Amino acid sequence: MILERGTPVLEDSATPNLVVQGISKSFAGARALDDVTLSVGYGEIHGLLGHNGSGKSTLIKILSGVHAPDSGHVRIGERDLPLPLPPGEFNRFGIAVVHQALGLVPSLSVTENLLVRRLVRDANPMIRWGRAKREAEALFSRYGLSLDPDALVSKLAPVERALLAIIRAFSELDDTAGDGGLLILDEPTPFLSRADVEQLFALVRALADRGTSVIFVSHDVDEVIDLTDRATVLRNGRVAASLTTRNASKSDFISAIVGRSLNMTRPPPRTIGATQAAVVTDLRASGLEPFNLTLRRGEVVGLTGLLGSGYDWVPYLLYGAKPADGGTLSVGGAEVAIADVTPSAAMRLGMVLVPGDRPGAAVADGLSVAENIALPVFGRLLPRLMVTGARINQHAATLAEDFDIRPREPERAVRDLSGGNQQKVVLAKWLQTGPDLILLDEPTQGVDVGARQQVYEFIRKAADRGASILCASSDHEQLEAICDRVLIFSRGRVVSTLSGDEITKHAITERCLNSLGGNLQGEAVNG
Repeated sequence: MILERGTPVLEDSATPNLVVQGISKSFAGARALDDVTLSVGYGEIHGLLGHNGSGKSTLIKILSGVHAPDSGHVRIGERDLPLPLPPGEFNRFGIAVVHQALGLVPSLSVTENLLVRRLVRDANPMIRWGRAKREAEALFSRYGLSLDPDALVSKLAPVERALLAIIRAFSELDDTAGDGGLLILDEPTPFLSRADVEQLFALVRALADRGTSVIFVSHDVDEVIDLTDRATVLRNGRVAASLTTRNASKSDFISAIVGRSLNMTRPPPRTIGATQAAVVTDLRASGLEPFNLTLRRGEVVGLTGLLGSGYDWVPYLLYGAKPADGGTLSVGGAEVAIADVTPSAAMRLGMVLVPGDRPGAAVADGLSVAENIALPVFGRLLPRLMVTGARINQHAATLAEDFDIRPREPERAVRDLSGGNQQKVVLAKWLQTGPDLILLDEPTQGVDVGARQQVYEFIRKAADRGASILCASSDHEQLEAICDRVLIFSRGRVVSTLSGDEITKHAITERCLNSLGGNLQGEAVNG
């Protein structure tokens, strides 16, 4: 069944492709899902939202055969699913799942990744690689993609990996689902730029145009509004709301997710003193023109621009995490050559960096919450010769309360926490040091809407304490919420500055989109 985009996908008289009826599930007496019912039409893109712990993951795992429900049933197309599904057999019932981790093998080629599940399933050692590559090229061409079948996955850009994972899932679906089947996308966008997200969404819409039903799991309300036809919000394991996207506001979604209205308005402008806290002079690096910036004590300055404009390099260059070619930094009463700065030296100068790649660079996922929090303060807040597991846990328990880290279990492995709570661990770890200069890169990436507001509060409190903050972000709503100034980059240099009441999401977006035309009205040369 092929549908035109923009047409109603599920009228009362229509037969839905997916029906989830009365699904409940408990773990050790705790109810994870409670009588969840929803439906998805042919060709419909259906959002699934909710706080961490709302039941989204449990529902997806039931649909993919990981968990068996305690009660309820599921129908896809004309078939009732035998629950629990046999492990790994969801493809045979017309269901494809793409998890946030994507499930690709970096050391194999694009073509090998496309075939790997088929090889395991069919146990066929005879592979015609020329034919396989031609099939891959035809598949990519069908959806307007330009992936190289011979390229190693480790060499692909993040968005190319996400597109490959979706195409692989869908290609396996094609053989089993005459009506297009069901594609489940579980948080595919947190580590993609806005331009990459648009490319991924174009592919999802193309699949939906074929009649495929899509469940799009996301924390990002703006993305859900942009992509989906309808959406279901889960809260505490129950359906809190079912919304038709075109008729719902962002406030409607947020109220359903958190169970109350949140104040989404920009806080009143803060009074920033004249005291200089950090001065960057002639920062230079490949692709970055000399950058100058004076940060005042307690000021929050945002950096943004289009993909590849260079704004996102600045925090890493200042911290010594990427090599700089030159420039000086004055902070904490000292002046240093930026090219000589190392992360350990930056810490001694009173600087901290919260990187955008949380799982890869911000947390040690094999360690506990307490151990992660303690890492930067051994020998300072925690004397080396008196450290015990009990003292580390006690120290972390206090910060877990201050930063609302859930659950309040310091000994739990940090990898077991939700993205929002992992980010709170990262912020607790670094903000406890009382830094003078805080460098942030996408601080709310992959964080749900409730935790996002808390992150904003932590940033404001640090600024009120007197810390200077530099935040690189492609999230213009976030910059509007926290910044006193915003610098817009294009081709490696600052082309425009917004400050005070000028800082709005729409103004930032407009300046970014117009930035390729050269210097903009309101330009301020490098702050």
